[in-house]
Amino acid sequence: MTAPAAMPATAATARYTAKKEAILGAATTILNRQGVKGMTLADVATEVGLITTSVTYYYRRKEDLAAACFMRGIDIFNDLAAQASAVTGARARLARFLELFFDLARRIRLKEASPIVAFGEMRALKEPLRTQVSDAFNDLFRDIRGFFDDPEFAGLDRRDATARTHLLLEQAFWTVTWLRRYDIEDYPRLRERMFDILSGGLAVGARAWAPPALPDPTTAEAGGRDVSREPFLVAATRLINRKGYRGASVEEISAELNVTKGSFYHHNDAKDGLVAECFERTFDVMRDIQFAARDLKVDKWSRLAAASAALVEYQLSEHGPLLRASAMSALPAELRQEAMEGYSRVSDRFAGMISDGIAEGSIRPVDPLVAAHMLNSMLNAAASLGLWAPGLKREEAAALFARPLLLGVFTR
Repeated sequence: MTAPAAMPATAATARYTAKKEAILGAATTILNRQGVKGMTLADVATEVGLITTSVTYYYRRKEDLAAACFMRGIDIFNDLAAQASAVTGARARLARFLELFFDLARRIRLKEASPIVAFGEMRALKEPLRTQVSDAFNDLFRDIRGFFDDPEFAGLDRRDATARTHLLLEQAFWTVTWLRRYDIEDYPRLRERMFDILSGGLAVGARAWAPPALPDPTTAEAGGRDVSREPFLVAATRLINRKGYRGASVEEISAELNVTKGSFYHHNDAKDGLVAECFERTFDVMRDIQFAARDLKVDKWSRLAAASAALVEYQLSEHGPLLRASAMSALPAELRQEAMEGYSRVSDRFAGMISDGIAEGSIRPVDPLVAAHMLNSMLNAAASLGLWAPGLKREEAAALFARPLLLGVFTR
C-alpha cells in the first residue's frame, strides 16, 4: 500500500519543480529586459500563463523572485566553475570553463535551458536580499579566482588575480550582446578564438606595456560638444551605473546634481532622453579616443594599446566613468536600438584597427570581430573598476585591466 502512495507525491514534486523553473525562466527574461524595478509579478504570470496569485504561491514578493533569479544564475556558474576547477592547470581550467559556458549558451539558444540573469542588476535589490545575493556572487568569484591558483602564476598578487577574474567573467556576460549574430554551428570556432585571445593576447612577440599617451577627450575642443552639460551627464552616468536605469530615479539624479526636480525637467525633457544623451557622450568619448589613437605615429598594436589604456584610465578620471551597457536593457525599443548601434560602431572601429595590425604584422592573426567584442567587454567592465579595486590610481588602471587582454591573461 505504501509504494503506490509515493508515485503521486513524486509527480506533484516534479510539477512543482517544473512550474517553479518556468517562473524563474520567465522572470529572468523580463528582468534582463526591464530590470528589477520594471519587473512585476503580473508580467511574469502572463508570460507563463498563470494568474498572479499562482506566482505568489512560489514567490510572495517580486524582490524575492528577482533574488531567486540571481541565485539561480549564481548556481549555474558555480556548477561551471566546479567542473572547470576539476581540471589540472590554469590554461586547461580556462579552456574547460569556456567549453562549458559555450555549451550552455548553445542550449539557451535552442531553448533547452533557461536564460541567465544579467548580474549587473544585483545592485537594484533591496536589503537584506542584496547582501545575500552579493555574498553568494562573491563566493562564486573567489572560486573562479582559484583558476589562477597555479604554479604558472606564482607571485601574481591578489589584485592582479582579481582583475583577471573580472575580465574572464565579464567576457562571458558580454557574449549575450554578440553571440546571436552567429549560427550555433559557429560556437565551437568562436570559443576557440576567444580562448586564443585570452591566452595569447593580441601582440606579436613579447611587448613591453608602455602605451603612448592620448589627449583628454573631454576638453572644449573635443568633438565640439557642449561642455556645460558635462556635470549633468557625469552625475547621471554614475548614478545609473550604480543603481541601474530604473533604480536611478529623477529625484535621485536631481539630488546628485543638487538641483530641484523642476530644474531637472527644465534642462531635460525626460529621463529617457538624459540616458540617451549619456550613451551619446559615452560613444563620443570612445570615438574620439579611437580616432586620436589611429593618428599616432607608432605601429598598429601600439595604437590599439593606447586607445584601450586611455579608455580604461578615463573610467577613473573626474569625467568618468562611461555608461555601462546594462543601462540599455530598460530603454524604450527605439533608444535601445540606437545604443546598440553605437556599440556596434565602436566595435567595428576596433575590428578595423585590429585588421590593420594583422596586415602590418604587429598584431597576431586573431579573429578581428571577436577581438573587438572582447575589447568592448573589457572597457564596459572597467566602468566598475573603482568598486572592486578601491584606491586604484588612474595611472595604474590600464596595466591592471587592459594589459591582460592585450598581452594575454597568462602574462605575468
